[in-house]
Amino acid sequence: MDAGKAIFETVDKLRQRRTGPLVLELDLTEGVTEGPPTDPLAAVLSMRKTRLSDILSGLRRARQDSRVKALVVKIGANPLGLAMVQEIRQAVTQFRASGKLTVAFAETFGEFGGGTVPYYLATAFERLYLQPSGDVGLTGVALEQRFLKGALTKLGVGFEAGQRHEYKTAVNTFTQDHMTEPHRESMSRIVESVTETMIAGIADGRRLDPGKVRELIDRGPFTAAEAQEAGLVDGLAYRDEVHDEVKQATGGDAHLLYVARYARAAAVRKLPHPMADGIALVHGTGMIKTGRSGRSPLGGGGAMGSDTISAALRAARRDEHIKAVVFRVDSPGGSYVASDTVWREVSLTRKVKPVIVSMGDLAASGGYFVSMAADVIVAQPGTLTGSIGVYGGKPVLSELLGKMGINSEMVAEGANAGMFSTSRGFSPEQWERINVWLDRIYDDFVGKVAKSRNLTRERTHELARGRVWTGADAHKHGLVDELGGLEDALTLARKRAGLADDAPVRMYPRLNVLERLRGPESSEDKSAALARVRLDAWGPLARLSAELGLPAAGPLILPEWYTIR
Repeated sequence: MDAGKAIFETVDKLRQRRTGPLVLELDLTEGVTEGPPTDPLAAVLSMRKTRLSDILSGLRRARQDSRVKALVVKIGANPLGLAMVQEIRQAVTQFRASGKLTVAFAETFGEFGGGTVPYYLATAFERLYLQPSGDVGLTGVALEQRFLKGALTKLGVGFEAGQRHEYKTAVNTFTQDHMTEPHRESMSRIVESVTETMIAGIADGRRLDPGKVRELIDRGPFTAAEAQEAGLVDGLAYRDEVHDEVKQATGGDAHLLYVARYARAAAVRKLPHPMADGIALVHGTGMIKTGRSGRSPLGGGGAMGSDTISAALRAARRDEHIKAVVFRVDSPGGSYVASDTVWREVSLTRKVKPVIVSMGDLAASGGYFVSMAADVIVAQPGTLTGSIGVYGGKPVLSELLGKMGINSEMVAEGANAGMFSTSRGFSPEQWERINVWLDRIYDDFVGKVAKSRNLTRERTHELARGRVWTGADAHKHGLVDELGGLEDALTLARKRAGLADDAPVRMYPRLNVLERLRGPESSEDKSAALARVRLDAWGPLARLSAELGLPAAGPLILPEWYTIR
């Protein structure tokens, strides 16, 4: 009898969870991943992280779900990029507009550190709580670059490089000991544009005058008590107190469920017919290189391989049930040749069906190159894009090697056989070849931008010259078509393809278990898009090799310090 009662109670609890009211929960303290894992190592590393696509689709579905009563989010110190924050902020604002309660909680917005970007995210919520021991590091936006020329000179290391043009400042770290005027101008405008966007968002979310927000930024950081007094937070409370308040506000019987679980469960219940027409979503993340995508087990970020992305685009292009493609790009750039390979596949796909690019935190230099051929480019105001330019060169280690007692000799056939050796500088004839190479890449880049964006070559050159733009400024200048996020790009793709608002989205490449195991029959096979674990330069020295312009990264790259978190 007791066993039967226990079974009945268990079944009743499961039924209540399936049909009863819900409070969605989101924990951002572990960070957020941009897309699905591309290889086994990435799957392990992202195991505890929520996918951005799950957050966006879950909150979109929840707006229309009468079972969902509220959203409670814990915002942590783990930094998210500004554009990703704007994606989540937009989704929260739309969820809040449906009349449902939204609550944000943080233990601190910066503990002896800045917290402007996470606080900006939190201001999208109806109620905002801070742990009594926490702080609000509302201190503004800063970009800092260190110049190594002086230190390298002391070590006996020279650096020879060329760039196209004055705003292509990635190499300045090694060739300058201070900011050039174009460098300072570009960075100043980025900081100004980002600050304008965040002040407007904070003012709107906290119902404050923008002038007051700017004044508060200059006074920050704030203790918890000071933040409450200034109207930056609604109350000081611990997690249990916040959750108790949410339960009371929603009737007390709501079940707590992570947004990602809610999104996946809803997706399973609404599995589309395998032959249903839909949208392909292709993710291109990380530095761009030739070959297949992957990640080094030695550390460093993942790489966007041109073979992988090209195979995915080909598969989507040839699938008769795919009516449009959304290409999600989050990349600082990399190899020119690899970028051009992907550009070609985007161009070919566009001839067959609409291609919409959705830009993440970064889509600059090579990241802009792979994007520019799309029908429509969508970016967040805080996306960093543009950087239409090129640089190349090498360190010269001859003096350093001499100080270390190392002598280097070379035997070569061919006048320029050793021109890329770091043991000696470029000869005048070799510099001539470097400049021809730089001019060719820059002219090709500018020409393709002009054609893709319907701009004159002269106007494109004015916007190019290596300059980095925020998404907001890029939109004003015609380098970006619309401001918005991934959900906006998917909506636009459905409209362009004449599909219903709920038409399915399929990640590409779509591979079953057998296809993953047997391997590709040829480069035309969609399983050629599989990523792999790489044992090459994509490790701890990947960023250094990228900054030095070595082959591991390529001449179309944006420095790490441009990322705003």
